[in-house]
Amino acid sequence: MPHAVPKILFLTVCAAIPRLSSAAAQAGSTSAVVAAAPASPTRATEARTEESAATPLARLVEEVAEYNPEIQAAEHGWRAAAEVPKQARALPETQLSVQELSVGSPRPLAGFNNSDFAYIGVGASQDFPYRGKRALRATVAAHKAESLHEDASAVRRRVVEALKLVYYRLAYVQQTLGILESNDRLLGQVEQVVESRYGVGQGSQQDVLRAQLQHTKLLQDVAMRHQDEGQLQAQLKQTLNRPQTSPDIVAESLTPTVPQRSAADLLQQAAEHNPDLRARREALRGEQTHVELARREFRPDFNVQAMVQHTGSQFRDYYTASFGIRLPNRGRRVAELAAAEEDRARAEQELQADIQRVGSEIAQQLALLRGSEERLKIYNEGLIPQAEATFQAGIAAYESNRQDFATLLGNFLDVLNLKLERRRELADHESALARLERLTGVTLP
Repeated sequence: MPHAVPKILFLTVCAAIPRLSSAAAQAGSTSAVVAAAPASPTRATEARTEESAATPLARLVEEVAEYNPEIQAAEHGWRAAAEVPKQARALPETQLSVQELSVGSPRPLAGFNNSDFAYIGVGASQDFPYRGKRALRATVAAHKAESLHEDASAVRRRVVEALKLVYYRLAYVQQTLGILESNDRLLGQVEQVVESRYGVGQGSQQDVLRAQLQHTKLLQDVAMRHQDEGQLQAQLKQTLNRPQTSPDIVAESLTPTVPQRSAADLLQQAAEHNPDLRARREALRGEQTHVELARREFRPDFNVQAMVQHTGSQFRDYYTASFGIRLPNRGRRVAELAAAEEDRARAEQELQADIQRVGSEIAQQLALLRGSEERLKIYNEGLIPQAEATFQAGIAAYESNRQDFATLLGNFLDVLNLKLERRRELADHESALARLERLTGVTLP
């Protein structure tokens, strides 16, 4: 064992521990122990640069609404559907016709000047649906277009929700990287103390190896977080329709958002503003109108034709007009009406199912939100301060040889894990809020 280490080194290191412990007590966290040590100007500059480069979530929401191809495709779809009611309301196409009747020979215009049967005729034909059919068809198309409009709103809210979930996850990863790095520096200082104690015969080689092993585990955890960050950056850029080679996004620090609305108010907002429910209601209205149209299809349609037949100059012209009625096939129309009524019943049940689903999801997310708020309070006011106090007391006990290194290391890991869990809980809290915003169709709080 290297007992030749001067005893003055051991006294110097042990004297540094109370100063670290005091600084941690004043800062209220183990990361403050590291902050108590002089920070290099480069690291401080990098921290300020990263903070100033953070991209607000609101700016990304505006960007995704403008550039996301899925949102744009949905909006083009409903704009195309909005033109259909005009087509449905219009009359059927007018048919123009030209006739030529020859007499005595198949040659064109044969007998035109010597027979009053030969003529050249020009006519027009127009179909007229029974009164009210065109208006009903236009109404059906309008309800379908409005349903697609609400579907486009639902797509936009789903994409925004996905953006927020990835953003909160990225914020969690980036902030936990800072926690891991600061705690790794603190562990490095503790490791120096352990090595010094081992050097003067006050510690064991196992403690040194255990500290080195934990340091390596932290480095592995940091590497995994960097991998997660790279994957999240790729997802964000895909959602924002940015090139994958564009600069990475720095998320803002997360703070808990407390909604100010009651459960009853959220359910009412969902009933009025949820785009999925609004789309279902428009689809139901369209099916109800379709039933009315199917009943109206039992009525006949009409056709009007007119033609002018021009003969030779010595003969008089002919004028013909005809009026036709297109009688519906009753068996076919009965089947169409039955299908329309079944479609209406299906739409009613789908709407009811969606109402129940949305209500259930809101209740679930509210339960997650309330539970998360309680856990965050426990982390902030109980677990983390208690774990930090235990760790600080353990430093003093380890210094005076009243506690082994395994217990001190366990206390260190308790503080680290609780801080990481708090950050994850905060990200889960904001994610539940993002899901509530999609379900209610409003921005919270």
